[in-house]
Amino acid sequence: MTPRPTGLSRRGALRLAGGAGLAAVLAPALAGCAKPGNDGINAGTLESKAKLPQPFTVPLPVLEPLAPDSTDAQGVHYAMTLRQAEVEILPGYKTKIFGYNGTFPGPYLDVRAGTPVVVHQTNELPVPIVTHLHGGLTPPSDDGFPTDFVYPKALADMADPAKAAAMPGMGGMPSMHDPMAHMTAVERDYVFPLKQRAATLWYHDHRMDFSGAQVWKGLFGLCVVRDEEEDKLPLPKGEREIPLLIADRAFDADGQLLYPVEDPSLLGKPGMKGSIKAGAQGDVILVNGAPWPFLEVAAVKYRLRLVNASNARRYELRLDGPGGGEFVQIGSDGGLLAAPVTHTTLHISPAERFDVVVDFSKYPVGSTVTLKNAAGDGGTAKVMQFKVTGRAADDSSVPAQLSTVEKLVVDGAKRRLVFALKGDSWQVNGKDFDPAKPLLRAEFGKVEEWTVTSVERHPVHLHGAHFQVVKRASGSGDYDEGWKDTVELSPGSEITLAVRFDSFRGRYVAHCHNLEHEDMGMMATFQVV
Repeated sequence: MTPRPTGLSRRGALRLAGGAGLAAVLAPALAGCAKPGNDGINAGTLESKAKLPQPFTVPLPVLEPLAPDSTDAQGVHYAMTLRQAEVEILPGYKTKIFGYNGTFPGPYLDVRAGTPVVVHQTNELPVPIVTHLHGGLTPPSDDGFPTDFVYPKALADMADPAKAAAMPGMGGMPSMHDPMAHMTAVERDYVFPLKQRAATLWYHDHRMDFSGAQVWKGLFGLCVVRDEEEDKLPLPKGEREIPLLIADRAFDADGQLLYPVEDPSLLGKPGMKGSIKAGAQGDVILVNGAPWPFLEVAAVKYRLRLVNASNARRYELRLDGPGGGEFVQIGSDGGLLAAPVTHTTLHISPAERFDVVVDFSKYPVGSTVTLKNAAGDGGTAKVMQFKVTGRAADDSSVPAQLSTVEKLVVDGAKRRLVFALKGDSWQVNGKDFDPAKPLLRAEFGKVEEWTVTSVERHPVHLHGAHFQVVKRASGSGDYDEGWKDTVELSPGSEITLAVRFDSFRGRYVAHCHNLEHEDMGMMATFQVV
């Protein structure tokens, strides 16, 4: 099933989309629910009430690729059913989630560059969904525009434009008409051309006003794109390539996910309660869906594909053990770097990916190596632990040259974007999000210069285009190498990007990837023409 364009009264459709310019005052934390965070945006950390496991006692779930359903001339086909399920995240508890195929995280897609992928999704959840392949160069119709709802069966008639447009505005706010919205009932196909380099991507829900809550409940998963160039490199492979999806959560006394919202049904009034309006952070660090896990490794080199799948938490990752302590970065959001870069600390903001090699032969056999988070405290200062079990043969290596990364030359427009909290609204260039009104129009085939400034801390993400960091007004830019689709702006900072628009024409969004900021309107539509 392919989506069909329909009209959508975004604020009116059974109150399912909510207010993109929602008045979201940074209220004090709910008593007993949150404590101040330390990420520079006054976000609080939700405190779990459930009994938490001791760190490094739960084994790391090693993600296995989902088998395709079929392959034909159209591409490789996968089927996913989005449904509610009960899974064990904390030992001894059953937690209700929203999951792609009912898992937390969702299935791991292992795909090839240049071979189209068709994902048939069936929505059995009680809420509308939108899926975005983060980092994918995808046509607008399949990119997961935030108003392109897939309605569940109980709300299937809302895909009828006449009924959707007839609904009034919500909460005294005017309805916001989106004539370009693609709405479908129950199911649809997402087609991803994957005409791009090998890279670590991920997918997640992108429903307007409710992305934060729905991703928190489990709607995210990994997608790794491979190609011949990367295949030929002598990097660690097979069991020595480990994807690590890092995400924080908090749990109520009965093991359910804590996420204070105005409407727990996620069908009516949008908005969050308390300090998570500045960004939801939990006190439990999950890796591949397990709390503070451990992994047994041989004393050899491993390739770690790191994904920050957290709503708002940023990490400063370090390796703590008797020796070693280095990450050799080989890739970023958009794939391989030109040459490896060595770090002792990795700063990774929400939605960023780092592809690194860690040489565990530098640590004594029998030792433990803890992946720590210097930006956290207490339980959030720990991520996972590696246990070095024994020696083994290792013929892998990290070449001095990994790939050729062309340097972009600006030949298009120069623009300035400002991400800031204005009054009670998270805005871009002083405007609330309006899906039907593009903030700018970029010329197809051109490389534009975007200077982005931020008053608070914001991880900025672009759909439909990759970019390179040209310069920062301050700071070293140690983590800016290679092709990017997400970049962190520190409070009061400015960054200049070279953005290439040569994949598809149509409308996309640029937004803050602190999901709570995004849900409250820190997003802008742009058109590639």
